[in-house]
Amino acid sequence: MLKTLFPRAFHAHLSLPLLGAIADGFDDWLSRQGYTVKSRTHAIEMLRHIEKDLRRRGIERVAHLNHSILHESWEAMIKRFPTEAGTVRALERFLNEHALLDAYGDAEPLSEIDVLITAYAVDLLEIRGYAPGTIAAHARIARSFLTYLQKSGCQLQGLSSIDLEAYLKKTAKHLGRGSLQNEVAVLRSFLHFLTTQQKTPPGLDVQIDTPRLYRLEKLPRSLSWKVVRDFLHSIDRTTKIGLRDYTIFLLMATYGLRTSEIVVLTLEDIQWRNNKIRIVQPKTSTPLELPLTNEVGAALLKYLKRVPPRPPYRQLFLRMMAPIGPLRANSVTSAFQVWSRRSGLRIPFKGAHCLRHSYAANLLNHGTSLKTIGDLLGHQCARSTVMYLRLATEDLRDVALPLPVKSEPREARA
Repeated sequence: MLKTLFPRAFHAHLSLPLLGAIADGFDDWLSRQGYTVKSRTHAIEMLRHIEKDLRRRGIERVAHLNHSILHESWEAMIKRFPTEAGTVRALERFLNEHALLDAYGDAEPLSEIDVLITAYAVDLLEIRGYAPGTIAAHARIARSFLTYLQKSGCQLQGLSSIDLEAYLKKTAKHLGRGSLQNEVAVLRSFLHFLTTQQKTPPGLDVQIDTPRLYRLEKLPRSLSWKVVRDFLHSIDRTTKIGLRDYTIFLLMATYGLRTSEIVVLTLEDIQWRNNKIRIVQPKTSTPLELPLTNEVGAALLKYLKRVPPRPPYRQLFLRMMAPIGPLRANSVTSAFQVWSRRSGLRIPFKGAHCLRHSYAANLLNHGTSLKTIGDLLGHQCARSTVMYLRLATEDLRDVALPLPVKSEPREARA
């Protein structure tokens, strides 16, 4: 409450003509989101500056605020208060969660690009049955392509293969072969859709060259099991963030989990009585129950005692910095990079997915069958598991044939 935050000056904040009515509720919301007393103090003190900016824009009531106005206010505040302008973003989230923003104030006529992207997304969902994440990736690439055409002055009806090559040449500057191949595949799909809508000339989707990739041309990004153990032991577990990250990477190394599977783990997924852990695989939407090992169980218990999940969230792993909320997959990747640098170990990989490959390689080295490894990793196709055979170098030595010995000429033997 503002009265505890500003025992003597709380009336000054409550008396603000525009934002005073929500100041107390905003402070309570900041507290629930995990903001410190110091951060809350700065945020409430920023309200008077935000109010002045909003009133200059003609806003007299909170109900007249919308996302566009707050975005403009944020752009103005970031010039005057670079370190405190984030208060506008926090205020926007608070008003949005409490349904206090003018939803109709943001309504603008959809652009031609928005119309095409929306129609394409509907086609991917209803006709092709793509997952939401795949649709979002397709929509992002399609929007980038249409924006490029708009800036370069190209019209869809007069689109040619030269325009496509120019776009891909520009895009390829910051993409690898694998990413560029994915870009081309999405672009082909989008061009086919535009052709069915009679927006572009037919046949353009088959006129794009794609970089050649060979299956299994690269080894799985695997670490030796000693490096994995040394990496886990190097994490500082005396801090809450270190304890959380250690528990995350221990789970990944013990069960070969993906980052997307880590961030969706909830309290209900830990079945203490049955001594099991349930993994929900986002890629296949199939649950997988695995035994809860003693090491993982002890780490989870220690973590939950020291860092219990904050209501109303049920996820195991939350952000430690305000605003509090479920951890994202890219946050796990960032944490892996931070601890890799601090460990001093030679870890050449940037992503935490290498722990999953290391887990599979370790199982293979201990004689686990490919079928069992595939089941534990949640593979639906055996080809996804076979690639780990290439890491079993000692076993592959036994497969190699002996080099042929050159026989002596007959004259020499005579």
